[in-house]
Amino acid sequence: MFTIILKTFPPRRPTTMAASKPILYSYFRSSCSWRVRIALALKGIDYETKAVNLIKDGGQQHSKDYASFNPIEQVPTLIIDGHTLIQSLPIIEYIEETRPDSHKLLPKEPVKRATVRAIAEIVNSGIQPIQNRTVLQKVGDEGKIEWGNFWIDRGFGALEKMLSDTAGKYCVGDDITLADLCLVPQIYNANRFKVDMSKFPVISRIAEELSGHEAFIAAHPSKQPDCPDDMK
Repeated sequence: MFTIILKTFPPRRPTTMAASKPILYSYFRSSCSWRVRIALALKGIDYETKAVNLIKDGGQQHSKDYASFNPIEQVPTLIIDGHTLIQSLPIIEYIEETRPDSHKLLPKEPVKRATVRAIAEIVNSGIQPIQNRTVLQKVGDEGKIEWGNFWIDRGFGALEKMLSDTAGKYCVGDDITLADLCLVPQIYNANRFKVDMSKFPVISRIAEELSGHEAFIAAHPSKQPDCPDDMK
């Protein structure tokens, strides 16, 4: 059972003292926040959510308070063990390295570990940044669906080929890894941008398998306390 407590933003600047419960600065529909929520759930880490609305007031991530501890002005930020961590993949790797006895997100074997990271980076570097909100604001409303569709479709083409060789039940073999944490939120974005998922049967099969897992259900945008009622 994962307890999520919603706090309104803006917050005070995080202190360096270790808190009794980690604090995740998150936006319900942020795919990067979503990855971290899955990791926390898989690791069984209870945490507090502080919502950062990426739209309200021109984007609360751009506020002076938030930028004081996240200079790139993005979500997520995780306050844990007295540390302020930013960027989703380093946050997840920190959780993995400091909580190694619970669900392992990276395989022991170097080649498998590199494969998991490669799949994660295709999403993290090759797809998601090109279709995120900041880029779409430059593209404009008229072209944003076509833009997002093109880049996700292109990236998923590469992922489908790779996963055809690496997948078992999940992205790499039969264990849930960092790669799966990155894949699922990106499929949500693919649906938002009307990508034809019938072209990607392996990706779709893995997504279906993961959709029923407790941690993925708990981390879904519709389950977040800052999700609007009409999207739940």
